[in-house]
Amino acid sequence: MKAEIISVGTELLLGNTVNTNACYLSKRLAELGYFVYRQTTVGDNARRLMEVLNESLKRSELVIVTGGLGPTQDDLTKETVAKLFGLELELDEESLERIKKRTGEAIPSKPNEKQAYVPKGAIVLPNDLGTASGCIIEKAKKTVVLLPGPPREMKEMFEKYLEPYLKERSDEILLSKVLRIFGVRESDLASILRDFFEKYENPTVAPYALKGEVTIRITARAKNTLEAEKLIVPVENEIRKRLGEYIYAEGDTTMEEVVVELLKEAGLSIATAESCTGGLVAAKIINVPGASKVFKEGVIAYSNEAKERLLGVSHETLKTSGAVSSESVIEMAKGVAVNSQSDIGLSISGIAGPEGGTEEKPVGLVYIGLWFKGIAKAEKLLLHGDRNWIRLKATLHALNILRKALGDQPK
Repeated sequence: MKAEIISVGTELLLGNTVNTNACYLSKRLAELGYFVYRQTTVGDNARRLMEVLNESLKRSELVIVTGGLGPTQDDLTKETVAKLFGLELELDEESLERIKKRTGEAIPSKPNEKQAYVPKGAIVLPNDLGTASGCIIEKAKKTVVLLPGPPREMKEMFEKYLEPYLKERSDEILLSKVLRIFGVRESDLASILRDFFEKYENPTVAPYALKGEVTIRITARAKNTLEAEKLIVPVENEIRKRLGEYIYAEGDTTMEEVVVELLKEAGLSIATAESCTGGLVAAKIINVPGASKVFKEGVIAYSNEAKERLLGVSHETLKTSGAVSSESVIEMAKGVAVNSQSDIGLSISGIAGPEGGTEEKPVGLVYIGLWFKGIAKAEKLLLHGDRNWIRLKATLHALNILRKALGDQPK
């Protein structure tokens, strides 16, 4: 079934509020087997909303509208939809009682009472977290759903009341498998998997660029989950053969979550020493629940003096090779590991820019050091982008180097 999403709110058009509702609804509708063809944002204007609704209903069987259900004069969504279908607004007594309980008003004010009115004949969707009821209007094989704008209220209403309704009316489901990839550029990925992107219609295979990494989404359409999984498995297996260790996780699992889990499984501890990344590696690891079992400490040694004093990097190394060098990061990694009595030391030093680069050592030059139970190695990177992008990419590369080292350990 074709679906469209209309987000109502001038604050969305002005950029004052990020439209997370459309993102959430698109994802959930796809899971339920509905094909979202368009997303539209319109301000708090009845005429323009009417135009958008008319256009959407010509194209799609299901239209979900979020926002404009509140108590103020510019909340006109219900009134506009009622007018579109030639329906009167009628008071829903159950909604009114919920408003009374939530506001504590024995006799709700006119603005609050306004939220209890719905188009005649509509299926009411209770609002357990707010005062504005949602509703479903079915007419001439078309369905319009009105949901509140606040994301917390909208999600609760969708999951509790709208999702069961939509499930009953969908004869298919969409199931997706997401593979998370690091170390391959999106352009290179397009070449490696070109036949998958061009050949497959069910399941479809599509790449998506995230911050510093890429994901591959395999999406199958079927009558049930079991049939969808059967379609996905052979495609996934072939993609895994081609990409190998570049695939580091599935779904929403992050690189740092993978690393922390590998450290736990191996019973190993780690400490970090960072210069240009300023603690980003440590922060990502610490963000993972349970990281305290494996993470001992993180040192930010930005100056040469700090590298000498806190990590034991030799003055001679800094003088002859420089702070941004394989020699320095190895000494940094060893120093933080020895000082903290950790099994592993992970270090980063680089030139994030925009100043500080030379012809010999340009902006974007980064060295990552790893000291793993007495064995030391360093990796040189030349990254491109602005300061924050270089720091982020360096952080992800460091975690990925650690991931691969841990993965090479005997089980």
